[in-house]
Amino acid sequence: MPEFLQYGFMQRAFLAGIIIAAIAPMIGIFLVLRRLSLIADTLAHVALAGVAVGLLVGVNPVLAALLVAVLGAMGIDRLRATGRLPGEVALALFLSGGLAVATVLISLGRGFTVGLFGYLFGSITTVTPADLWLALALGGTIALSVLLLYRELFAITFNEETARISGIPVDSINLLLSVLTALTVVIGMRLVGVLLISALLVIPTVVGIQVARNFRQALGIAILHSVSSVIVGLLLSYYLDLAAGGAIVLSALVLFALLAFARRVL
Repeated sequence: MPEFLQYGFMQRAFLAGIIIAAIAPMIGIFLVLRRLSLIADTLAHVALAGVAVGLLVGVNPVLAALLVAVLGAMGIDRLRATGRLPGEVALALFLSGGLAVATVLISLGRGFTVGLFGYLFGSITTVTPADLWLALALGGTIALSVLLLYRELFAITFNEETARISGIPVDSINLLLSVLTALTVVIGMRLVGVLLISALLVIPTVVGIQVARNFRQALGIAILHSVSSVIVGLLLSYYLDLAAGGAIVLSALVLFALLAFARRVL
């Protein structure tokens, strides 16, 4: 067994990392193709407010973030579905509102800023067995939902009006996609951090779309890129004593740059 896997926290980090790496592109590909990638950033800021609530009142920050992020996803989808506000305006309101709430709560609870840092940028040492089981449960829920509703998600992604005419419950599927995005953000925040999780949703997806010839191939390449980025990032984090979230995202960006260079040269 490699040296770094002899430690329990690294084992949990790798397991959690592979889960989020496999799940993120499953959601990210639908968001990117529908030009909704900003929703990941928005829900990350909403989840941060949930973390602050949890730390302030003394409840599990992950569960608090999960509840607040899901409620935020439902609120965003409701505003978009009713047409009262353009989609990007609804996202901007929740993004700024989530950040404002988090900032106020952080100022009220001055003693938990150290604990909050791990949620902001990720920390491999804070992935507990309970977090791992929660990641498995939520990750399984996301994967199963995408598998069961793959055709509906695919149809809505490429032509929402045609999907609606065909009898697909577009509004319900859109709501589900928003909720699944919230779940993905919460899964990834302990490893990558709420400020960087959107990168794991978007960067591998962009790679897959640019390289692949069809949708399924794009999803497969995106997952492969995502898993590779997490593995490389965690190794760099362990051996160079770097922040795990930053190392993972930088690994994804470097792999993206190398691929773009190779495509130009070849």
